[in-house]
Parts: sequence; structure tokens; C-alpha cells
Amino acid sequence: MDDSSDSSSTAKHKFLLFVSGMSVKSGRAIENLRLICDKYLTGNYEIEIIDISRDKEQAVIHQIIAIPTLIKTHPIPERIILGDLSDKEKVLRILNIS
Repeated sequence: MDDSSDSSSTAKHKFLLFVSGMSVKSGRAIENLRLICDKYLTGNYEIEIIDISRDKEQAVIHQIIAIPTLIKTHPIPERIILGDLSDKEKVLRILNIS
């Protein structure tokens, strides 16, 4: 994914969230990520949810070894968090969101 229109002031935060079916942990991760993004990145984010039970190829491509896994792809640097994202302070710190 080459985004040639690189204006950092309007650059959206982009996330890939890998889940497996609708397990409790996967559901919690989706909900927690949306709450964090709505509060701290209002209107400035994109979330792509990838269900590895239906799209195993993406899990291989991104070397996913645990579920749920969140990858922040933009802005760089890329960051990866495992788990249901319930520790909001830790998630904000790792994703470098203030």
C-alpha cells in the first residue's frame, strides 16, 4: 500500500485488527478499539477487521500468532498489540496516541 499523498496533518491512523470469529476476546478487542478511536482520534482513523477464520491468508502474510492482534500501519512506526485492548493507558502509550 503506497500512499503518495503524504500530508501528515491529515494523515489517518490506520489499524488492522485480527480476530477469530466472534469470540468474547475478539468482540472485546473490537469494542475497546472503537471506543479508544472515537475518543482520541475522532473521525481520523480507519479500522480493518480481519477474521482469520475466514481469511487465513492475511494471518500468514502478517505473521499473526495470537488473537486478537492489532497492527497500527499508519502513521509509522508500525506498532503491534496483542490482547483485547482493555488496558487503555497501555494501548494509548504503545500506539503513541495522546
